[in-house]
Amino acid sequence: MRWQWSLYDRLSPMEILEIMKLRQAVFVVEQECAYQDADDLDPLSWHLTGWEEDAHGKRLVAYLRVVSPGNKFEEPSIGRVITPIALRGRGLGKALMHEAIKRIPSLYRQASIRISAQQRMEPFYAGFGFETVSAPYDEDGIPHVEMLRGP
Repeated sequence: MRWQWSLYDRLSPMEILEIMKLRQAVFVVEQECAYQDADDLDPLSWHLTGWEEDAHGKRLVAYLRVVSPGNKFEEPSIGRVITPIALRGRGLGKALMHEAIKRIPSLYRQASIRISAQQRMEPFYAGFGFETVSAPYDEDGIPHVEMLRGP
């Protein structure tokens, strides 16, 4: 897998299309959640993509964004963490989170990281040192919790 760490305006139109297709496939279609996925936070974020290449070209196999501090939360925030349903179980999500956590300190020194996590994913994020810091709340019909990871 090849990692790419880009600001929004550095992504090519084809890369943006692949990101949006994957986000729609997972968050809108698979999770049956009608909501506005593309938002004004995309241009204010770093985008971490994982690509695999073969004879047919490259395909997006992992994605997340890191929203800059002060735009969603006081801290930098990881969100839109996804892998395609057909590729789950390969450890791509864990590799993706490790890669993001490794890169964030170079941008935001000594910063904690906050996430708005689907409640069912609490154990996954706890494995990376995130602690639940809110009561469950509804976001687009799905129970979520805020989680925080110290510097």
